[in-house]
Amino acid sequence: MKIYTRTGDAGKTGVIGGRVDKDDARVEAYGTVDELNCFIGQAMGFLDAERDADLLADLLQIQHETFDCGSDLALLKQELRPYKVTAEMVDQLEAWIDKYDAETPDIQRFILPGGSQASSALHVCRTVCRRAERRVVTLARTQPINEEVRRYLNRLSDLFFTIARVANHRAGNGDVEYIRSAEVFRRKS
Repeated sequence: MKIYTRTGDAGKTGVIGGRVDKDDARVEAYGTVDELNCFIGQAMGFLDAERDADLLADLLQIQHETFDCGSDLALLKQELRPYKVTAEMVDQLEAWIDKYDAETPDIQRFILPGGSQASSALHVCRTVCRRAERRVVTLARTQPINEEVRRYLNRLSDLFFTIARVANHRAGNGDVEYIRSAEVFRRKS
């Protein structure tokens, strides 16, 4: 099988159910999710295999799920097949956020990306995830989508923020606080 097909040479690409322009809002959305998946893989390379085995397992599951997000976003009509991303997947993200947040110290101020390579890479994942979410919002204005994908990406960016803090904490680094920030967060209860 050849990798190249030449079918996109005229600026069109295949999606599930037809062909669209390569700069179509649908392609922008799932393309940004694909970019996020690549950054997740990169961030995983900075984590410690033993110390961060739980994070690595969860991130691998998230890579599969972001692929599901892209697959749902590439679907022109839901009638072609059932959606893959579900409310239960969003619930799992929330459970992970709560679990990992309990591992980190209270946060009072905005923090800057940094500390360890793993934390910095996870913050890149957070910002690319937010961009993917914005692309999905744009797409949803004009075309039907799986609403669970939007919810998933919204929650996923919160998880990246949380596990970026965990990565720093486990590496013995504190959060890099934004020094001009007032205390804006409430203490955990």
